[in-house]
Amino acid sequence: MTDSVPPESPVQVASETAPAPRGVAVIEATLATLPLAPGVYRMLDAKGNALYVGKARLLKNRVVAYTQVARLPERLRRMVSETVAMEIVTTHTEAEALLLESNLIKRLKPRYNIQLRDDKSYPWLMLTEDHPFPQIAKHRGARTRKAGYWGPFASAWAVNQTVTAMQRIFLLRSCADTVFAARSRPCLLFQIRRCSAPCVERISQADYAALVGQARAFLSGHQGDVQRELAAEMEGAAAALEFERAAALRDRIRALTHVQSTEVVNLASLGDADVAAVWQAAGMACVQVFFIRGGRNNGSRAFFPANARNEEAPQVLAAFLGQFYDDKPPPPLILLSHALPEQDLVEQALRLKAETFGRNGRVELAVPQRGEKHAVMLHAQTNAREALERRLAESAGQARLLEAVATLFGLPRRPERIEVYDNSHIMGTNPYGVMIVAGAEGFTKGAYRKFAIRGPVTPGDDFGMMREVMQRRFGRSLRENDDPDALPADWPDLVLIDGGAGQLSAVREALAEIGAPPVRLVGVAKGPDRNAGREWFHTEDRAPFQLPERDPVLYFLQRLRDEAHRFAITTHRAGRSKALVRSELDEIEGIGPARKRALLNHFGSARGVGAAGLPDLEAAPGISRETARRVYAHFHPDAHLAP
Repeated sequence: MTDSVPPESPVQVASETAPAPRGVAVIEATLATLPLAPGVYRMLDAKGNALYVGKARLLKNRVVAYTQVARLPERLRRMVSETVAMEIVTTHTEAEALLLESNLIKRLKPRYNIQLRDDKSYPWLMLTEDHPFPQIAKHRGARTRKAGYWGPFASAWAVNQTVTAMQRIFLLRSCADTVFAARSRPCLLFQIRRCSAPCVERISQADYAALVGQARAFLSGHQGDVQRELAAEMEGAAAALEFERAAALRDRIRALTHVQSTEVVNLASLGDADVAAVWQAAGMACVQVFFIRGGRNNGSRAFFPANARNEEAPQVLAAFLGQFYDDKPPPPLILLSHALPEQDLVEQALRLKAETFGRNGRVELAVPQRGEKHAVMLHAQTNAREALERRLAESAGQARLLEAVATLFGLPRRPERIEVYDNSHIMGTNPYGVMIVAGAEGFTKGAYRKFAIRGPVTPGDDFGMMREVMQRRFGRSLRENDDPDALPADWPDLVLIDGGAGQLSAVREALAEIGAPPVRLVGVAKGPDRNAGREWFHTEDRAPFQLPERDPVLYFLQRLRDEAHRFAITTHRAGRSKALVRSELDEIEGIGPARKRALLNHFGSARGVGAAGLPDLEAAPGISRETARRVYAHFHPDAHLAP
């Protein structure tokens, strides 16, 4: 079986799959054809899912270690016992293997690897270059527009703060080009001295270009040069008795000084760098990352890698770096709290990654021992420790709540997986059912599911909708379960349903029809006047009951129910919005978004298009004669059109 490799990766692919027998025998069979070359290996379970992804300088020498089961830790022994197949990808160098390994771990999420839980895109600051008066703005996603980009920033808040500071210091516009073109008088930002109003020619193009040049210098780390230039301009304006201009320059210098003085540690000497510090406690790890660009702190973020319980801090940090920089350019300097096991190799891999983003390949990993860099690293490590302590405190509180839930509903043990279900529709239209999942670490948003109701269900039949959701969710889980003597891996310990006795009965009947094993069901019915705090709980083995209004377990269950309701509402709204933008034009072959937009703009609505004659359709902008005949024939199927 051949693995897919990104076209830019110069790798040679050689894949070996051994479907049987299990464990050590599978690995030994694969060893017979393994080369003494660098590459990546994957261990697969019976479903074809990746159990583990690893890289090696010499594949054969590395993989053979898994046949010596007695020398492996218990975790890896379990992994080997579950292995039914292996896949091999060779590469030119070990650095390429490291990059491919990180990419596969992030994409496949094998449960025996340390995993970075990071599915967000990071914002950048953008200064456009395709307009006479460049715009400064926040940007996410592909960098397709001709512009200068600075970042990444740790959060939207961090980049918004920088945009605001840039407006105060350099008076750059932040409005979209369409808004800029439509202005006839200055907006509020001009009145509060955060824009120079180029839209109404309050500043010349040459003077605005000078502001843009200063902004670029500031973002590139030359704050001192910018401050000296502004000071010289202020002195010159004062000498020329231009006191109003001198006062405006003074305000810009003050804003610049404020930005530079808000740093906890002086970062000017670092230029462009990231700081990554790890802290471990109670079987968990936290990696705190500071983003420093142009000598400024672009924010920080804490990460909690999964499957890091049995790993040392250097291994956690090495795995984190590979996955973290899989989709973003590494800076020239990365300060670490721990030396890595293969630091030179990681440096080499990150240089290759930097080159793929069009930057020179200089990347240095350093563990500072003194000076400002050491102080910054210690600051990041302190933040990592505090973030981990907060997470552990939250987990301890969550564990106590889960134990109380187990006692309340008579569960044999603390629930590890709670599923909550809700429906949403408006008079039966655009019906959706949703499932959210919660456990020891809070909400597991990656396990959330949406169910577009297929029917046949009578509009507004909540019981029928709930039956369909249950049969689809649990029926699929049972069909995909390879071991009939054991419960599926995603089987819940507790199921909460938004509703009373009727919904509970519908769910029970739906599960009985598909032969599902017993699962604890609880209906959460809204109280009198739908007041929160007066909910009734319906179970199968006791009369409906309520909890005291200030009971912490009640608050916890309300939070679960409210999250399900929020997810149901947002899912329904998204589906309804999608339905609203659809029209009968979408059913016509050959009518894509551009032609649909042209027809709607010309005739005003789909009904107007349907009422139009053939000559009118042919005269519409962007519509060819053949397209016009196709549209006319759709709305007039009995019409006979001359060839």
